[in-house]
Amino acid sequence: MRHLFIYGTLRHLPLLEIVLGRSAEAIDLSPANLSGYQVSAAAEGPFPTIETRDGGQAEGLLVRGLSADDFARLDFYEGAFDYDLVPVTLADGQGAEVYLPQPGRWTAQGPWSLPEWERDWPALSCHAAREVMSYMGKRPRPEVDAMFPMIRRRAHQQVLATQGMHDPLALDGKVEVTDRRRVYANFFALDEISLRHETFDGSMSAQIDRAVFVSADAALVLPYDPLRDRVLLVEQIRMGPLARGDHTRWQLEPIAGHIDPGETPEAAARREAQEEAGITVGALESVGNVYASPGNATEFFHIFVGLADLPDHIIGTGGLAAEGEDIRSHLMSFDDLMALADAQALANAPLVASAYWLARHRERLRSEGATAKPDGT
Repeated sequence: MRHLFIYGTLRHLPLLEIVLGRSAEAIDLSPANLSGYQVSAAAEGPFPTIETRDGGQAEGLLVRGLSADDFARLDFYEGAFDYDLVPVTLADGQGAEVYLPQPGRWTAQGPWSLPEWERDWPALSCHAAREVMSYMGKRPRPEVDAMFPMIRRRAHQQVLATQGMHDPLALDGKVEVTDRRRVYANFFALDEISLRHETFDGSMSAQIDRAVFVSADAALVLPYDPLRDRVLLVEQIRMGPLARGDHTRWQLEPIAGHIDPGETPEAAARREAQEEAGITVGALESVGNVYASPGNATEFFHIFVGLADLPDHIIGTGGLAAEGEDIRSHLMSFDDLMALADAQALANAPLVASAYWLARHRERLRSEGATAKPDGT
């Protein structure tokens, strides 16, 4: 049996339980200190890093009596972070091992606090850890590493889902999920689910088998210039029309992108406006918070109209080459936008919803825009 000193996020017991695959009650834990080391926040976080430091003292926990299987699980979880398992002697003289980052892997940036981390990040980290550990023995760690950014976005979606309140008139019924299997995972994921649910007569349904497309929450923004009375649309190739066999594979749509872990929908909308069109969006007006296709997908949209200054020279091409984006922007008068919407010539649902929302609120925005700047000041 071996002992491990932990100093970072694994001190959050629900996360340690997920990684080791058993209850904290079955784990031998005790407070411990490691002299000659200092724990700091990693600039690349949200997590800590550790480095040698004369006179330093790293606080943590000693996990005793770990098996080879335990370390295999720990190695799988820590695999993406370039840690080496190193023997150390604790302040009380006990021997243990500790995961140390490879030199230069992370950038130390001030103190790190577990209570502060537990205020903002534990739910996301636990959701992500469940997905990571579900692949152990099924997928090689390098494949999981490549998926990790999307794993964290899917985890953030689950955090955001707890904050929404919709359909107050709908049934809040009982659901029994008897099986859930992830049959595909990469940039997106696909789960097959077997369930029974409460029916409107109060009984339980027979078992039904369904599949659900698992994505991440997205922020969408239609930039609108109330002084010039025009909008900015973006155009790019879309896989949905391509796979459907639609001859129109490039679509006009609002600016859109996934919400990064820990990011608010509003911040994501502003960031995407810069990345896709090179514009600064000011005041954001909420159009709606909606599922894209609730019958078969977790994909959830936070849709905004954003006030912006849209002069003639603003159009061009943009997007992040690292994400394979090739995006062209268009300026269009409000009247031309509504003509396309009324002619059912727009195939993008969030754009249609934003256009009709704008039609309802346009006069208010133009009236306010006569005395206010696009940034809302």
